[in-house]
Amino acid sequence: MAIWEIILIGVALAMDAVAVGMTDGMLEPEMKSGKSFLVAGAFAFFQFFMPVLGYYAGIAFSEFFGRIAPWLSFVLLAFIGGKMIFDCCMERKKGKDGIEKPRKLGAGKLLLQAVATSIDALAVGVTFIAAEASRGLPMHAVFCALLIGAVTFLLSLPAVFLGKRVGDKLKGKAEILGGVILIAIGLKILLEGIFA
Repeated sequence: MAIWEIILIGVALAMDAVAVGMTDGMLEPEMKSGKSFLVAGAFAFFQFFMPVLGYYAGIAFSEFFGRIAPWLSFVLLAFIGGKMIFDCCMERKKGKDGIEKPRKLGAGKLLLQAVATSIDALAVGVTFIAAEASRGLPMHAVFCALLIGAVTFLLSLPAVFLGKRVGDKLKGKAEILGGVILIAIGLKILLEGIFA
């Protein structure tokens, strides 16, 4: 396994985080730059942490978790997305003074998103064990995971800023669209896990 392959793994793992980061930006177009960095940093941290956890936990734990990971990701993302859609519909039904109040991304929601989009990275840690055993790992697994986290950060940050630009134009539709995107990402993770 070469460094460029680790980077490609990082890109593949980061795609869900990129989509969710863009959704976060759409839902909070007034998000300050510091918070945008925090969002990208949270995704990057968990994309780094999960392979390390998978590597050190070993094959026994990761095999079990690998079976439930797609379901767990789906449940978390579907819950967050469904709640967003439900809240938006309830607000519209109540007919609140027609003024759209911007939503704020809280720490709990960000944590759930970061975990849900990085659970599949546990299996990468197990892959590192196998690659290391065959002397196919270009550097220690922790450094490989750091590279994956860095790739995630570099891809997620511009996605959040792009989402902020798009979200400003979408106004009242951003929350429903964001909820649908989160549910779709959860469903994609679940189907990949079932059919992989």
